[in-house]
Amino acid sequence: MRKIAIYGKGGIGKSTTTQNTVAALAEMGKKVMVVGCDPKADSTRLLLGGLAQKTVLDTLREEGEDVELDDIRRTGFGNTHCTESGGPEPGVGCAGRGIITSINLLEQLGAYHDDQNLDYVFYDVLGDVVCGGFAMPIREGKAQEIYIVCSGEMMAMYAANNICKGIVKFAQAGGVRLGGLICNSRKVDNEREMIEELARQLGTRMIHFVPRDNDVQRAEINRKTVIDWKPEAAQADEYRQLARAIDANDRFVIPKPLTIDSLEHLLIDFGMAA
Repeated sequence: MRKIAIYGKGGIGKSTTTQNTVAALAEMGKKVMVVGCDPKADSTRLLLGGLAQKTVLDTLREEGEDVELDDIRRTGFGNTHCTESGGPEPGVGCAGRGIITSINLLEQLGAYHDDQNLDYVFYDVLGDVVCGGFAMPIREGKAQEIYIVCSGEMMAMYAANNICKGIVKFAQAGGVRLGGLICNSRKVDNEREMIEELARQLGTRMIHFVPRDNDVQRAEINRKTVIDWKPEAAQADEYRQLARAIDANDRFVIPKPLTIDSLEHLLIDFGMAA
C-alpha cells in the first residue's frame, strides 16, 4: 500500500487534482482511500457526487467514542473509500488536531489493515505546512510520498518551496520523500518551463503538467470528477496520464529548497518581471 500526501498553496486546486487523479486510479482498477485533511471537508465531494458526508470530528462530537468504520467512511466513485477529518467549531480549537484525531481513529478501526486490500491512501492536506497538525502526514510517517500541486504564480512556487523545507525536516526521521511537482496550470507565461526548472533546482521533476480547461469547472458544477462526468474529454486523459505517472513513479528524493533570492531569480529569468 502506497501512502501519498498532496500538498500545495491554498486555492491551487489540490482537492480537485487529488479527486480526479484518484478517479483515474480507480478506473485503472486500483483500490484507493482518500482522507480529507481540510476543515472545509471538500476533499471527497466530487467522488461522492456532491454528498456532504459527516466528518470524523462531527461524528465524535455527536456520537461519542463508540463509532464504527462505516460511520466515518463512505464509498465513492470506483469503490473508493472516502473520509473527511473535519475541524473544530469556528473560532474554537486547532484544526490540525482534527487530522491527528482522524488518522489515529482510522488506524484503530482497521481502515489500513491488509484485509481492506488498499493499493493507495491519499491525504489531501490544507494549504501550506502551517502547523504541527497539518504536518502530521509528514512528521509521523503516515505518508511516504509527497506530491506538491503548484503553478507558475509566485506564491504557489513560494509555498511549494516552503513545503520542501518541511519535507527535509522530517525526511530523516520518518522516511518521507518528494515524488514530484504537479503543475496545475494558471496559464502563466512560460509556466511549463518555469516549473520544470523549479523542479530541477529542487532536485525532483515535474511529474505532470495539467492544462487549464473549463471542463474541470463544468464537472464540478455537476458534482463529479471529469472522468466520471465526461470520460471521453481531453482533460480526463490528462488526469489519466497523471495517475499513470504516479503509479509508475520510482523517483523519490529529499528536496533541496531554494533561497528566496534563487526563487526570485528564477521568476525573473522566465520573464515574470518584464
